[in-house]
Amino acid sequence: MMMSGPALKHVDSHSAIHEAALIEATELTKILDHLVTNNQLDKALEVAFVIVEHWETRTLQHAESEEEGLYKELEESSPELRDSIIALKRDHNLLRLLVKEIKTILDGKGVSDEVVQRLQALILVDLLHNQEEEKILPHH
Repeated sequence: MMMSGPALKHVDSHSAIHEAALIEATELTKILDHLVTNNQLDKALEVAFVIVEHWETRTLQHAESEEEGLYKELEESSPELRDSIIALKRDHNLLRLLVKEIKTILDGKGVSDEVVQRLQALILVDLLHNQEEEKILPHH
């Protein structure tokens, strides 16, 4: 069984991990929005790929480690959290689906407002997910 690291179990440091990644994603998305609005599409495309990489390496890798470690441990120690954990995993899947859609759009049509909207949706889903996750973490 894979154990989750101490930072994932400690609510303050776990929250800090989420917050830092979300702040970076938000700032990068604002930059992208500005570039798209000002029709600087070459730069915008570069930034869009940086943002996708950010989501993949920061948030989605973190989500995977939560699923392999923290969530399993939480469910074993607190079976009453099962439904909450299922919901949190669904959030992770929504994040993965949005990132996949963004990559498909970038590969097919390039960067556009459509991409910015999906990135903003990613931020909102992740924000709500983090709030829900932090509600169950203190139980551990």
